Amino acid sequence: MVRNSTARARRAAAPEPKAALQATPGGRAGDAGQAAHDLDRLIHERLRLGIVSALATRESMTFSDLKAALKTTDGNLSVHARRLEEAGYVACHKGFEGRLPRTTYRLTPAGRRALERYLAHMEALIKAARG
Repeated sequence: MVRNSTARARRAAAPEPKAALQATPGGRAGDAGQAAHDLDRLIHERLRLGIVSALATRESMTFSDLKAALKTTDGNLSVHARRLEEAGYVACHKGFEGRLPRTTYRLTPAGRRALERYLAHMEALIKAARG
């Protein structure tokens, strides 16, 4: 618990982001820190962003295909995919191919909209940073 309170104290003491990075998806400068707060934290995590990005390019992917594409472990992929599923961004179908279990994931319409919002936000941040 000491670690958690120390980490929170460090985050609270961290300086505000530079004004150049305060763009909104419309390309306007916003309030200090607003652009960072508007990011979808669920998608912003590296592995979850990888999952939704990979699924955005295909109709569906198996657990094994996602694991290989993202170079991650079974447990790590399972936990992050479940978080996306709980948010309604990813749909999971479990079945069998012969006698072998097969888990397939696909991006939902809500997941696609969330990814598009996230990408628009990142594009606005990049545009603002480049001036």
